[in-house]
Order: sequence, then C-alpha cells, then structure tokens
Amino acid sequence: MAARIPPLNPLFPSPPDWLLEGAEHLWLPYSQMQTTPMTLPAVKTEGVRITLADGRELIDGISSWWTAAHGYNHPRIREAVSRQLDAMPHIMLGGFAHEPAMRLAKRLADVTPGDLAHTFFSESGSVSVEIAMKMAVQYWLNQGKHGKTRFISFRGGYHGDTIGTMSVCDPEEGMHTLFKGAIPQQLLADLPVDREKEAALEAFIAEHAHETAAIVTEPLVQGAGGMVFHEPAVLAKLRALCDAHDILLIVDEIFTGFGRTGTLFACEQAGIVPDIMTLSKALTGGTLALASTTARKHVFEAFLGDDPDKALMHGPTYTGNPLACAAALASLELFEEEPRLEQARAIAAQMEEELAPAREISRVKDVRVLGALGVIEVDKLDDVNWFKQRFVEEGVWIRPFRNIIYITPPLVTGKEDLSRLTGAMLKVTREWAQRR
Repeated sequence: MAARIPPLNPLFPSPPDWLLEGAEHLWLPYSQMQTTPMTLPAVKTEGVRITLADGRELIDGISSWWTAAHGYNHPRIREAVSRQLDAMPHIMLGGFAHEPAMRLAKRLADVTPGDLAHTFFSESGSVSVEIAMKMAVQYWLNQGKHGKTRFISFRGGYHGDTIGTMSVCDPEEGMHTLFKGAIPQQLLADLPVDREKEAALEAFIAEHAHETAAIVTEPLVQGAGGMVFHEPAVLAKLRALCDAHDILLIVDEIFTGFGRTGTLFACEQAGIVPDIMTLSKALTGGTLALASTTARKHVFEAFLGDDPDKALMHGPTYTGNPLACAAALASLELFEEEPRLEQARAIAAQMEEELAPAREISRVKDVRVLGALGVIEVDKLDDVNWFKQRFVEEGVWIRPFRNIIYITPPLVTGKEDLSRLTGAMLKVTREWAQRR
C-alpha cells in the first residue's frame, strides 16, 4: 500500500522539503492522520514569537502547551544548558550523582509548600503522576495495609495519557472514553464545589476510605477537562477529608505550577500542603523534558528500613537528566530574580478588561480569567479547524479545544502582544457567531 501523504495545509501551500519528506512518517499527537493536513513548519522561536519557514511570525498564546513561562530562548536557561552540555549531557542516577539533580532537589524542597522535601525525577508529567500513584499504593503496603489500592478522582479531571493516569481521568467526558474497560477502574466523584456535593463526597469517601490510597486532583483549574475553575476552599476541603479518613492527597500541579494561576503553586492559595505534588511543563521553562514527584517527609520515611522490598522500585532511564535539571535550576532562578508573579497578575488584569466584551457575543456561555489564563467558553465548537486557521491568519497561535477558546501566554508577554491575542479571540469569536 502506498504511503499516505497528508494534504497540503492551506495556510502553507509551499512547504519545505523536510516537511514533505517527513509528513508521511511522523505520527502526530491528538490527530486523525487520515484527514490531518501537513502541520505548520516552525523554524525558530524567540521571546513570545514562533517563526514559520516562510518568515511569518505568530504570537504564541498557549506557551507550547503551557510550558514556556519565560518565553522562548531565554539567555539564562540557554547558557545553563550549554554549560552543562559541554560538561556532561547525561549520566545515570543508578550509582552516580551529579550536581544539577542534587541542587534541583534541594531547590524544590525550598520552594514547595510545607515539608514537601523528597523528589523523584522523571521525563513527563503523565509519568510523574504514575509515580505518585505508585508511591501512594506502596506507602500503605509498606505499613501492612494491603487493601488501600484505589484512587478517588473527579469528573472533568485530566492527569495524563498513560494507562495508569487514564484511570484517574474522567472516563466519560475525557479523551479516554474509548479505553473504558481496558484500564483499571477507579473511584469517580464530583468536586465538592457546593454544600450538596460536599455532603455527597463526604459520604462517598466514608464508604470507600478502606480501599482508597489517595485522592488525585488538579488545584484550582481542571485544564484539559475544559479550563473549569474552582475555589481554593475546594482544595482545603479535600485536605481535611483526606486527614479525617487516612487517605493521601496527590495534587497535580503540572499545568498550574510556576505562576500560571498567579502564585508559584496553586495549592498555596488554599493554604494546604499535599502529601505528594507533581510538576512538569514549566519546570524547565519550556526547554527540556523533565517532571518531578515530590513527597512529604512521612511519605518518604514509609519507604525506609532494612527490607529492600520497601524501596521504591522505579527508575526511568533519563531520570534526573543533567541538561534538564540545569534548565530547571535556571528557570527557578528567573522566578526569583525576575517579576514573573507580578507579570502573571498584570496579564490577569488586562485579560479581565479586554475579554469582557466577549460576554456580549451570541453563543458565548462564559468568560473567565484566573492568573495568566483567559477563557471564552461557547455553547459548542464543531469547527475547531476553522478557528485555528483564522487565528494563524491573525498572526497568533491559539488552539481551541472542546468548546473552549483560551490563552495561556508566556508570563513575559507584553501589553501590546497580549492585546493582539485577546483582540484576535474577540474578532474570530464574533466572526464565528455571525457565521452560525
């Protein structure tokens, strides 16, 4: 059978040779390869801009899937990675130690809330959640409690695409519905966003506490589930319920961590300390793949002892990669030395003002802002590709999904560039509403 060659993209009718040659071989994420046209050829990034092969520039509205907190090619991160590349690009952590991993583990202990002080590194956010789940189950096994092996997660939640994390995503509303029956069945509940749901969750937890290792949740924002916000009090309630019923609390800060919600970590706004926290995405400032699973002291100490079987038997090949750790250290220094949190708050204020007129557009259900995250929710989006094309034509990179048109711009985005993003959101949404 002849290889399938993707149709040309109308936004880029004359693609470079490397794109033509590779397009029939590269399997793209979240894409139906039978119908997906060739993707846009990016050749350079700088600041908040993406340059295409024909020289066009796009203002990035989603920070490369929420990673590029400092924009692209920040010299501090680039220099740190370059120095580490010259010295040692990689060394296994099985039997060796290296300075970037040691320094980064200490820095994460310093900046994360409470006694979150013991970090295990991996290469992706999904894997970091898998590790957190594994830690939680073994935490109880190491104490002789063999029945606590399941997890409570929430409708609308998303924690990754690997088999274990799919089991704690919403099985009905999420992108993993197809795999229902093929993945472990966990315990699904509604977030306690009102008194009725609080009472229901309390009863649900009381019924299942004996078999529950941990509650897994996203703090303040259910991201891929539709950019759904909830109050910090919800997190505080979950912490109290976990404490009352002898259950661990895993907080997935992969999306929300590093300033996206206006504080360094979203759980700070609730004044709580999770038992295990996962981080990735902006951890390295959008440069290299790295994730962390950080546990509190009592969790870590449950793995200590003379019995080797009590150890956490896990070890990704590239765990603690020196290049990625060097990038993360430089990124954390930038959060200390440059005004990222103030920038996030300024972005929030500007988006509140500039997105407000969208409330008057027909078929817009809601407009909401939290930190450096702005959302226009419509009743239904059945022509996402039209939106993507129009946004590129407007010189911005915005990718709607489900019924959500959103931006998560780099925290360094200036006022003028942010106005171009919000202006494009309003203009294209109005056009869409008129077409409908």
